[in-house]
Amino acid sequence: MSLELKGEWDNDLKCFSPKVLGGLKMKSGIIEKVGVIKIKETPMPKIEKANDVIIKVKYVGICGSDIHIYHGQNAFAKYPLVWGHEIVGHVHEVGSEVTSVKVGDRVVVEPFIACGKCYSCKNGRRNACQELKVFGAHIDGGCSEYFKVPESNAHILPDNVSLEDAVLIEPFTIGAQACYRGQVTKDDFVFVMGGGTIGLTVAENAKILGARVILSDIVDEKLDFAKKHGAEFTINAMKENVADRIFEITGGMGANVVIDSICNKKSFEDALTFVSNAGRVVELSFNTTPSEIAPILLSKGEVSIMGSRHQTNRFPVVIDYVRDEKIVFENFITAFYPLEDMEKAFKYIEQHLDKTRKVVIKLY
Repeated sequence: MSLELKGEWDNDLKCFSPKVLGGLKMKSGIIEKVGVIKIKETPMPKIEKANDVIIKVKYVGICGSDIHIYHGQNAFAKYPLVWGHEIVGHVHEVGSEVTSVKVGDRVVVEPFIACGKCYSCKNGRRNACQELKVFGAHIDGGCSEYFKVPESNAHILPDNVSLEDAVLIEPFTIGAQACYRGQVTKDDFVFVMGGGTIGLTVAENAKILGARVILSDIVDEKLDFAKKHGAEFTINAMKENVADRIFEITGGMGANVVIDSICNKKSFEDALTFVSNAGRVVELSFNTTPSEIAPILLSKGEVSIMGSRHQTNRFPVVIDYVRDEKIVFENFITAFYPLEDMEKAFKYIEQHLDKTRKVVIKLY
């Protein structure tokens, strides 16, 4: 944090009197344009509304969507943009009507703002709001020394989780939402396509719900890790016939819920071949490539397909899981980088895709 000053002589006080020009400044990580990421000084946030909360940011996780924005692969992104939506830290200042958090509290940020007035919001699905504003995509995110949010976006952390692990709570809400959309129960076989960060959070959430989890990937190290994080069965899609293995595991039925975290045209089409009759396919992709799916794949078994975007009301659920020690965070974070090495962190992810689960920026 810095302060821009200009001094001048005060004739009344007979002393040198500094004047603030532009107010307090702080460091922020900014994707200036496609392929260009820099640290710049930006204005420090101020309390303007009675429900404002200012957070001193400790950690920001780098998500796959941040990488996509960096490369110009997110149609919703506006540049220049302070990136970051996986945000944890301490409450620094609060507005006059804030009651749920206080200065010093450790919090995790729910990273979007909804209008509260549209059809989706009125029906309890704020994540599908017509005017949705996601931190670090539609509006500036949290890779800054300080970050301001409405009170409802700041969730107090339980005492038994470190701030380092708490940066994973937001990704786990994505997995929780996918399971919620798929109506996962203890009676289900759940097939998770892809063993990246989100696939792993889906697997852990599904296991917590009592489901039997199958997970596929093409990297053995990811499959080994998945066995410690929710997956009962794993399939290497480069070495085995995925469909054959799924039908073998499920006794010829197919997976009751298929959740696609690979998120490309082929994975979406393949999902329909793995699902059981009366099953559910949950799609997490924002891929814009049109797919070719024969309608009979839906109608013959009365299969349901549903999208899953961000989350609604999953933060309290996941925080309860954390409090009850149901989530295994061990070895989830691959590396920490200081803000000064932010660009190196992005490049590390790109160069180690097969080995990276979560890279985190440390603000202080």
